[in-house]
Amino acid sequence: MTETPGGPRARYPEFIPAAGACLATLNVLSGAGKVRWMQRKPSRGPADNGWRIMSHIDTSEYLSDPSSWRITDFNQVCAIEPALIGIWDLAVGSELQVVRDEHGIRIFDTPSGQPIPTENLYVPPQDRA
Repeated sequence: MTETPGGPRARYPEFIPAAGACLATLNVLSGAGKVRWMQRKPSRGPADNGWRIMSHIDTSEYLSDPSSWRITDFNQVCAIEPALIGIWDLAVGSELQVVRDEHGIRIFDTPSGQPIPTENLYVPPQDRA
């Protein structure tokens, strides 16, 4: 278990060993919005895994304000939205979205509109058969 940086001393599991840090919006981290959009950019440093995590209520104006973003452990956002575990090792340049519907929670490639096949999603070592 890891303690969240800043804020309450809540704990979350280490789903992915050495997952690194990402950027997430305050709406995601506070629970004000559900995780919806994910982009993987080139890393800006050794700890940065490149993921940028946004919520369904984030607007362009909100996203352009640097104070709307926080650096956080990728495992923390996985605790908020477990579907993110599967995207961890997808390529830089990935643009994805979480879709919640009658079929459950799925990850889609935003440019193509196609779902990411289950076999392409990351499975942590402790969960592999």
